[in-house]
Amino acid sequence: KVEIAEPGEVLLPADKLTQIVDTAVEPTVSIETEEDAAHIRGADSHFKIYGFSPADFPPVPEFEDEPDFETGAGQLSQLIHQTIYATARENSRYAINGVLIEREGKQLNVVATDGHRLALAKGTCKVARSDNRAAIIPTKALQLLLRLLHDPDGTVKVKIAENRALISTGDAVLTSNLVEGNFPPFRDVIPKDSDKKATVSTDVMASAVRRAALLTNEESKGVSLSLDSDGLTLTSRAPEMGEAQIKVDLVAYEGEPISVGFNPHYILDALKVVPSDQIMLDMKAPNKPGILRSGSDFLYVIMPVSLE
Repeated sequence: KVEIAEPGEVLLPADKLTQIVDTAVEPTVSIETEEDAAHIRGADSHFKIYGFSPADFPPVPEFEDEPDFETGAGQLSQLIHQTIYATARENSRYAINGVLIEREGKQLNVVATDGHRLALAKGTCKVARSDNRAAIIPTKALQLLLRLLHDPDGTVKVKIAENRALISTGDAVLTSNLVEGNFPPFRDVIPKDSDKKATVSTDVMASAVRRAALLTNEESKGVSLSLDSDGLTLTSRAPEMGEAQIKVDLVAYEGEPISVGFNPHYILDALKVVPSDQIMLDMKAPNKPGILRSGSDFLYVIMPVSLE
């Protein structure tokens, strides 16, 4: 929705330009360039911003070749939302300070981990190349991509070229350098021998964990999950604060009774993005990782915490 009276270009500070446009009281503004400056006018305002020479702007890669794969914008947005919260925050784990996007045939795997938990979401894609592709895309780049995926019915094209990714949303192209290093072998982290399996309502589980987390602190931030054929009991306690116990019904349970401690905030992060009404919890032992599943397309591995 731009009316061009005379073609031109100018290089301006993005933050100031955004602030001026966001605070405009009128629906339209005009922009006129004057050498390396710009005049931005509204009905009752006039800003003059000093910029830079457009020649100083780095070259912008264009999406010229055929993509490695295409996928739906709505699906890709969901896959990113289901994983991005599990990326590492500290710089010491730089190799996992991003999200792995892996294509195997027509399957799309999106994976994130911070060493304490791992989120895996699966989708489908249209393949343009026969060879499989994988790349670690920085968290910040995917956060920006989410803002560009405003049409869930749109198509996203992805091209992995050398050390960068080009992602076309139809009306915008996002270019990002890739995170260097090797992503951890995530398939080796997923437990294969869990013999305690519980099925529970997603909303019921989220409510129970949220309430149990009220009586935790930095020194005691674990919540105990005790499961058996009678149901699920969540307990928490913190010195000088008190303790909590919440009991909920399970849809189903298989296996011997078990009690495992988990960080409640890690559980809540996953429950916020679960697309189904029910989840399955798979566990092996108190000192082994647990698995939270939703159907066959979402899996979340979480390391236990000691409650001693």
